[in-house]
Amino acid sequence: YSNFIDDLRVYVRGGTGGMGYPRLGGEGGRGGDVWFVARERTTLKSIREKYPQKRFVAGTGNNSSIQALKGEKGKDCEVHVPMGISVLDDDGKQIGELNAAGERFLAARGGLGGSLATNFLPCKGQRRMVHLDLKLIADVGLVGFPNAGKSSLLSKISHAKPEIANYAFTTIQPELGKIMYADYKQISVADLPGLIEGAHANKGMGHKFLKHVERTKQLLLVVDISGFQLSIKTQFRTAFETILLLTKELELYKEELLTKPALLAINKIDLPCAKDNLDELMTQLQNPQDFLHLLEEEMIPANTLEFREIIPISTYTGEGIEELKTCIRKSIDEQAEQVNEEYRKKKLLLLQTSK
Repeated sequence: YSNFIDDLRVYVRGGTGGMGYPRLGGEGGRGGDVWFVARERTTLKSIREKYPQKRFVAGTGNNSSIQALKGEKGKDCEVHVPMGISVLDDDGKQIGELNAAGERFLAARGGLGGSLATNFLPCKGQRRMVHLDLKLIADVGLVGFPNAGKSSLLSKISHAKPEIANYAFTTIQPELGKIMYADYKQISVADLPGLIEGAHANKGMGHKFLKHVERTKQLLLVVDISGFQLSIKTQFRTAFETILLLTKELELYKEELLTKPALLAINKIDLPCAKDNLDELMTQLQNPQDFLHLLEEEMIPANTLEFREIIPISTYTGEGIEELKTCIRKSIDEQAEQVNEEYRKKKLLLLQTSK
C-alpha cells in the first residue's frame, strides 16, 4: 500500500465565534465551518501531501462593533476529498459518506458569536479527530485468489497498466481501469489485492481488500482452472473449491456482498489439462450441492453465488476476452435497466398515493 492511501486521520476544528458588544447589545459573528466536499480527480494521498499536518481549522467570526453590530460569519474551510469516502469518528462510528461529486459533509461546526445569551462571550467551535475511509467506486470488482490472473485480465480489457509477475502477491494496491466500447460507453473495473483464506478475519490484505468490494456494482470472480496453492505449507485447492472459498470469505465479511450480480471468468484455459478440468468444473457448478463434501464443513458457504455468465478465458492467448467484455456490458446494462424500472415504479406509486 506504499503509494495508495485508503485511510487518513485528520483534525478538524470549527472557528471560534466573534465577541459581542455589551453596551449596544451587539452580537459577534458565528465561527466558520469545516466542510468535506467530494471532487473528481482527488486522492487521499494528494490531501496528505498538500496538508502534511492534517489539520483543518475554519476562520474566526468577526467581533461586533459600532459600525457592524452583527459581526460577519468566519470563513468556512472546504476540504476536497475523493468520491467513495466514509467519514468515521475516532470510535469507528460512521457519521457521514460522500459518493458523488459535489456532495458535502459538515465535519466541524463553528462556535456561536457572543450575545446576551452568552454574556457577550464567544463560543469555541466543534473540534474532533475524524477518519476518511476510502472505498473505491467501480462498476465491476475483480475478486480472486493471488495469481488467478486478475492483473493480466485488467491489462487485456482496459488501458490500465498493472504490475504483472508470476509470484503470488503482485497486486498490493487497488488498480482501476476502464473498458472502452465502440459506442464510447465506459465501464470501470477495479483489480483488488488478492484474497487469501481467512481474509474476513483480516489475514493477508484482509479488510483492506474486502472493503473495496462493497462499493462495486457487480463482482467478477477470476479463477485459475488448474487450481490454486498459496505456498507449500497451505493446501492445494481445485477451481471448484476456490470458488466456494471465495464465496465463503465474502459471506463472512458481509453477507450483502453475495446479493450483488456476479460473473465468473475461468482463466488459463490455454494450459494442457484445461479442457478436462473445465468439463469437471462445469459439472460441479451445475449441481454444487453434490460436491460440497469435498470441503471441510466450516469452509462451506451458507449460500452459493448465482453467476449470470460463466466465461472461459485465457489472458495469455486472448481467447474469450471479447466475449467477457460483451458479457460485462450486458450485465451492467441489465442492472441499470432494473434500477430505472424500480425508480419508475416508486415514482408512480408516490403519484398515486399523493392523489
